[in-house]
Amino acid sequence: MLQLLGRAIARFLAKPRPRGSHIATSPSGLLGATLRKGDVLLVEGNSRFATAIKYLTQSTWSHAALYIGDALGPPPPGEEPRVLVDVDVLEGVRTIPLSTFAGLHTRICRPVGLSPQEVDALVRFMLDRRGVAYDLKNVFDLARYFIRTPPVPGSMKRRMLALGSGEPTKAICSSLLAQAFASIRYPILPEIELEEPADPAARRQRREILHIRHHSLYAPRDFDVSPFFQIVKPRLEHGFDHRKMVWHEPGGGGPGVLAEPGRPQHA
Repeated sequence: MLQLLGRAIARFLAKPRPRGSHIATSPSGLLGATLRKGDVLLVEGNSRFATAIKYLTQSTWSHAALYIGDALGPPPPGEEPRVLVDVDVLEGVRTIPLSTFAGLHTRICRPVGLSPQEVDALVRFMLDRRGVAYDLKNVFDLARYFIRTPPVPGSMKRRMLALGSGEPTKAICSSLLAQAFASIRYPILPEIELEEPADPAARRQRREILHIRHHSLYAPRDFDVSPFFQIVKPRLEHGFDHRKMVWHEPGGGGPGVLAEPGRPQHA
């Protein structure tokens, strides 16, 4: 009964909301041309579930996936290549095409200095877990933040993400990615100084950071703020020149609205 109820809640929370003013960071083709195997792709989701994640992490990012490039080989005729591994609230660990996140705000976070062997090991870790179910215990925990947003203290929001069952046969997107990078000994959050501060408040803060290092407490935003991941912006990677941008000037005055070359936008 709990599994059935969890799936019903998951389906409800997974329904997309209107995107409003959110726009894609980069055209899909440009994003695909920039991604490299081993990159983490962060996504600003538009579902009810994403709303709860963004509230608890106080972040733009609600989802994270690993780019695996051509690891699965060429796709069957008529199908898109499956180039990402992520964890879906309904399907669990899966492989998906890049078009799954078309039209959404994204960010590329790139680990630095990995050897081809380390990248392959990272990809294999994720692919070996295909079919693992999403941790539905986490669904129950997050559902209440959609029903009514409670006044949770800032120091407690992060811990709310670790309320899942913790069973090794279940997964959450950022937790699984944290385990994958741990398997090749690549850091995500900063190293912690070992000195014990004199101020009691500082000691509490240090204990909190040490606790966050457990994989169950990682959130998508940690890849964004990590000093060990490079933020890669597709437009800048592909010869951006502000002098070549096309601007639409309504009424012939002022800078107006930026338009993509060949795709003019009207005010």
